[in-house]
This record gives sequence, structure tokens and C-alpha cells, in this order.
Amino acid sequence: MSAKAKAAAAAPQTKEAIIKQYATAKNDTGSPEIQAALLTDRINSLTEHFDQHKKDHASRRGLLMMVGRRRRLLEYLKTKDSGRYEALIKKLGLRK
Repeated sequence: MSAKAKAAAAAPQTKEAIIKQYATAKNDTGSPEIQAALLTDRINSLTEHFDQHKKDHASRRGLLMMVGRRRRLLEYLKTKDSGRYEALIKKLGLRK
């Protein structure tokens, strides 16, 4: 099994674990916390990808778009509920 196939097979379990960890309610799948956590996971995996594939500029554009989307989600959460924002930042380990 190739590395790409392993990553694709592991993705649903990883996504479910992230959703369970960051859910604010029982059937919560779309809260800003979950969306930001899923984006952070994808951003971290793409960052590792760029260690080996430095010239993959198409994927780099996608990475930058994901970073922008996460930034907007976090900004929204910050304006709506700063306590949830602070907790999420700490949990994700984004800012020092």
C-alpha cells in the first residue's frame, strides 16, 4: 500500500477523532472550532509534504488558501466569543 493510499484510508478516522475532540455539542460537525481544527490538521500535513516537494507550487497555493480560511474562521470566533477563541488557540497550539 502506497503512502498516499495509507493517508487516504486514515483520513476518515482522523477526521472523526478531531470532530469528537473539538465538538461543542453532541451532533456538532460544523462549528468554527471543528472547522479550524480540521484545517489545522490539513495545513500541518501539507507543511510536511513541502519538506520533500519544494517545487509543488499548486499545492502551496491551496495551503495558503487554507491558512486564509482558518484565519477568517478564527477572526469570526474572536469577535463572537473571545473565551472560545482563546481556548481553541491554546488547544491547537497556534499562537505563543
